[in-house]
Amino acid sequence: MITRRALLGFIAISSVSPAFAADHPSIAFMRRFGKDMLAAHRLGTVGKFAGVIEAYADVPGISNYSLGQYKPNLRANQRSKYYQGVVTFMSRYFAEQSREYRVAKYEIGEATVDNNKDVIVASKIYLLSGQTYNVRWKLTWRNGTYKVADVKVMGFSLTYLQRGLFTSYISKRKGDVSQLVAALTR
Repeated sequence: MITRRALLGFIAISSVSPAFAADHPSIAFMRRFGKDMLAAHRLGTVGKFAGVIEAYADVPGISNYSLGQYKPNLRANQRSKYYQGVVTFMSRYFAEQSREYRVAKYEIGEATVDNNKDVIVASKIYLLSGQTYNVRWKLTWRNGTYKVADVKVMGFSLTYLQRGLFTSYISKRKGDVSQLVAALTR
């Protein structure tokens, strides 16, 4: 028979989001992603970043989130073109940043589960300049694998910033998502 004290202890322990061991699949995913992202960073091309983003990012999730209140305005026949445009947009951003922020190395820290069942992986980026940045990666489970759903650098969410850019652009065009799709795919 389980005592009340034992039951309360189990509930307390199970409600805490434990850090995952180094061999957890999310950490293995981050090792592969980190290696490929650093290789893209060192090459610094839009094409190399696009390949990494397509392989590791939750492109549909990020793309849909970035439309905000305008998501219903995206027609089904625009979806794949828009998703590819988002990949190109993010790739250009990372390629541009790679010239200014030269990464020497990175470390993958602990992973925890948030309230939405997403995995948050802490990492530290070391720049050649000597600066360091704590970076938090949000991983979500999609189609049998982890995918990067967001990244926070210095407390700023890149998907949230992208959403602000996209919704502002669409708002200035009276809610016409097709103009954003056209701009992203030029």
